[in-house]
Amino acid sequence: MPKVRIKQAASIQTSGSTVTQGTTPLVEVPLACRLLLFSALLTVAACKPPASDDYLERVDLAEARGAVGEPLPSPDTANAVWANSKSADRILYGNPGETPFLALECELAGGVAQMKFTRFAAANAQAKALFALVGNGHIARIPVDAEWNGRAWLWEGAMPADEPDLEVLTGKRTVAATLPGAGQLDLNPSPLPGELIEACRAKSEPAPELPEPS
Repeated sequence: MPKVRIKQAASIQTSGSTVTQGTTPLVEVPLACRLLLFSALLTVAACKPPASDDYLERVDLAEARGAVGEPLPSPDTANAVWANSKSADRILYGNPGETPFLALECELAGGVAQMKFTRFAAANAQAKALFALVGNGHIARIPVDAEWNGRAWLWEGAMPADEPDLEVLTGKRTVAATLPGAGQLDLNPSPLPGELIEACRAKSEPAPELPEPS
């Protein structure tokens, strides 16, 4: 079995004196043991949970996503992923183990299914803006308002689920999501947004049939 030889230096110098220089005995460590240790470290890293509602409950949202009135830099989303939440009709996007950047939820309003967007970035009270999504050959512009959720003012907006522009989230390419003052949020591709949108469209109540003319 291949072995790795490890040499540890024992030479130590201090102010005004020198400790006798020498070396400790060479220790032979089996390569298989090192591989097992490396594998264990990878397993621990892989167990880091995705962004979830639990993080929203434990942190101050205003502090987590910047102070109100201060332009935020574009977040680092290299490792961000879409993940299911506690609700079957809601998914979250963010870095594993951190507060999510975005929530996408299906809800019914007057029998009409719509997709609700919540951008977890501090907003000025009662402010209004357009949340723009660009990618996959589509552009969606969602009107958003600053809404108080009991802890902070956050950006929220909705669009009918049958809106063709929502196809921006159903493709296999990265989507650029921009919001004034909150930088550009790059949405990495995933089948989850498309699946949620498709399921939401099926929930709309059918339009009443018009009586045939007599």
